[in-house]
Amino acid sequence: MSEAASNPNAWTTAITEIKPNHVAVRGYDIAQLMGRISFGQAVYLILRGELPTPEVGRLMDAMLVASIDHGATPPSALAARTVASTGASLSAAVASGIMSINTHHGGAIENCARALAEVVETHKGGDEWDDAAAHVLDRLKAQGQRMAGFGHRYHTADPRTARLFELAAQAGVGGEFFDAARAVERCFAAAGKPLPINVDGAIGVILAQLGFEFEVMNGLFMIARTPGLVAHVREEQSRMKPMRKIDPAAHSYDGPPGRSLRT
Repeated sequence: MSEAASNPNAWTTAITEIKPNHVAVRGYDIAQLMGRISFGQAVYLILRGELPTPEVGRLMDAMLVASIDHGATPPSALAARTVASTGASLSAAVASGIMSINTHHGGAIENCARALAEVVETHKGGDEWDDAAAHVLDRLKAQGQRMAGFGHRYHTADPRTARLFELAAQAGVGGEFFDAARAVERCFAAAGKPLPINVDGAIGVILAQLGFEFEVMNGLFMIARTPGLVAHVREEQSRMKPMRKIDPAAHSYDGPPGRSLRT
């Protein structure tokens, strides 16, 4: 037994082993992983403890890409840019953006998955899918809460959602959480207020179906959004005047015009 392992005050971790000239994540030599697995596969590995199939790894990559940024108006971008405008460091400004990811921004992933889990359990109790969904929606309404992950302030048909579900089907990922989400959509439509599932809801469905813990789901959003926040902070530092007045509703795009991948 090592000295650290025998010390009752020492930290123990099952995540990463560090020894001289050696780094192993969940038992895998990190140098062997480098260049052989994608970042999405690495995120899955460190959160779940095992490597995903290549297809699920591709799906993980897609979820990370889907959430990398959503313009300058989300609270995390506004927070990061506002702090950056004061002359704060990159780390402080990005951290302020990460700290703004909570129940009502980015939190829809976990909140949606938890509500859909209740739909699933109600269905297992004997209710038809639509009845189970209606029961959960009625409970949320009675408690003054909204069903997270459905509808969007900008998009009526979020293109990211359709692509994620397409990739999920290609990866063979489907099941009860997908059934629950479709039942919720049908309930909204039947009530005359169609609210299709959005990208956060789609990610919640997929992560829940893959068996992720609810408690780490919003963490995936943080991982995905960090590069976008870095870009926003650097743009604020390099293009804008310090301590400028920031209007959260006024924004425009002046980057490259639309372009397509060369395949």
